[in-house]
Amino acid sequence: MTEQPTGPRVAVETSGGVARIALDSPHNRNALSDQLVRELRAALAAAEADPGVRTVVLTHTGGTFCAGADLTEASSGPVGDPARARADQLIDLLRAIVALDKPVVGRIDGHVRAGGMGLVAACDVVVAGPGSTFALTESRLGLAPSVISLTVVPRLTSRAATESFLTGDKFDAARALQIGLVSRAVDRSDEVDAAVAEFVASFAACSPQGLRESKALLNHHLLETFAADRERLAEQSSRLFASEEAREGMAAFLQRRPPRWTS
Repeated sequence: MTEQPTGPRVAVETSGGVARIALDSPHNRNALSDQLVRELRAALAAAEADPGVRTVVLTHTGGTFCAGADLTEASSGPVGDPARARADQLIDLLRAIVALDKPVVGRIDGHVRAGGMGLVAACDVVVAGPGSTFALTESRLGLAPSVISLTVVPRLTSRAATESFLTGDKFDAARALQIGLVSRAVDRSDEVDAAVAEFVASFAACSPQGLRESKALLNHHLLETFAADRERLAEQSSRLFASEEAREGMAAFLQRRPPRWTS
């Protein structure tokens, strides 16, 4: 078994009223491991509690923003139903981003897959660079984008959601802008930070109360959906992760071979 690296999975820098939170787990392409999710929740809570922070920027190190669930942990955990625990954990993380009382800017210039799409969709505004690619790959593994549908579905047009959920096909930043997943797509990587800075400057000109109340207004119905649909979506996610078909899909992915239904 390959020894896993130690140390933090999330890096945080705070200056000039901005908390920059970077997914920093390159060994597994910033997958949503238990450790990364816990550290990300803690970083978000700290930023919310800091009166000097006006804006949160959620970004990444390496060429992948987030690869989705850490499939090596899919069947492990401290409780009897680890898949359900992971689903609840991800729901809580997505809700924390949506409910945060400060604007969250997604800064993406890398690959986004599966659960990572939920993080992108939870952000208030998103800048995507030319290195960005996006895909909801769950259907190819015998799964469904159950939990992340809470944030992804409200962002996309109906036809785009259907196409993305059912095909698992990859698309670029221009397409992500067209269907509503991101706020701005830039042509060069050196333009990403400038675009983020524009959003940060705009938020700095607004009052904290105005931003807080405007965000609450925008996300009121979404937060109601979290409460209403949580049990159904967590149950579906847990059931699918435990299924024989999904176990084959995840094993095929980890072993870099086609799953048996494609042969």
